Amino acid sequence: MKAKHVSALSLLGAFAVLSLVGWFTASRASAQDSFTGQWMIEPSDRTDRLHLSLTYTSGRSGRGHNTSGFTITPDRLQGLSQTQIMSAGSRVQFQLVRDAGTLNCEGWFKEGKGSGHFVYAANSRFAAELGLRGYQAPTEAQQFSMTLSDVSLAFIDELKAQGYERLSVDQLVRMGEHGVSLEYIRDLKALDYTVESVDLLIRMVDHGVTSRLIRELYAMGFGKLPVGTLIRTVDHGVTPGFINELKAAGYTDLSLDQMTRVVDHGVNAKFIKEVETLGYGRPPLEQLVRMQDHGVTAKFINELQQLGYQGLPIEQLVRMQDHGVTAAFIKKARSLGHTDASIDELIRLADHGLKN
Repeated sequence: MKAKHVSALSLLGAFAVLSLVGWFTASRASAQDSFTGQWMIEPSDRTDRLHLSLTYTSGRSGRGHNTSGFTITPDRLQGLSQTQIMSAGSRVQFQLVRDAGTLNCEGWFKEGKGSGHFVYAANSRFAAELGLRGYQAPTEAQQFSMTLSDVSLAFIDELKAQGYERLSVDQLVRMGEHGVSLEYIRDLKALDYTVESVDLLIRMVDHGVTSRLIRELYAMGFGKLPVGTLIRTVDHGVTPGFINELKAAGYTDLSLDQMTRVVDHGVNAKFIKEVETLGYGRPPLEQLVRMQDHGVTAKFINELQQLGYQGLPIEQLVRMQDHGVTAAFIKKARSLGHTDASIDELIRLADHGLKN
């Protein structure tokens, strides 16, 4: 009987060990499949928002560290108070809850800045809701990405309401990763823009065509511009700020094409001001463009003026630069005895091989 009792205890112990090993293995596998990482929060440029940065790994992918960052209003961080944020030092626990999943965060905050760790928990109901809308279930990585970029059910429903074609889950993920938000597509609709192509929407965001930019250009009298024109305008640096700088310098009633050409050739507010300071007033934009194209910079003009060449016509400056008659060349010519040479004579010297 005693031997049987010992045998039973041994079997019970072995079962407990096996159960413990099984629990540990399952927990480890679960941890490897989840997304975990570090968070850091700092004040953003906007006083009503915080900037949240995430560094994370996926145990399943094994691809090392990934980073993501975005601004967020403090009220979206459930369980985190303003008192904790601005404390002299406080341990915190809070959640960022979105349709696709939740980031469970813990860490430390002091004087508006905090950091710590997070663990991601996917929302199983989200995949079911996507299924009801005709979408395939997202992968773990896709759902995590949709959580970070806040691809919500409201976002998906808004796309459908605005007449966008049925998208794949990959396309939804891509939109979120490029910053196409619910707020953005609603703003475009309010501005009477229907951008039926998802790729074009992504291009607009990637190139900095914000709803604020569209409103500012409209207020400046440019009306409702085609999407392609908006993208090209921003790409060339013709921003509302640049337009206002030109207006302040006296260049008004310019078309976007004119301003695009100006900025493409390096004519900016700084150059305009330098030319004016050097005594040339405010020449026509075409002359300013010609000066930049031929290397007639403020430095070039200033160095000539220091040698006594005051008030030279712009075309004369262009001609001198084209032939290499710079301040350094003139100094060399003078050192070789050409002290009273006219500009035409200096140009002939340069053309015939007197190098500076």
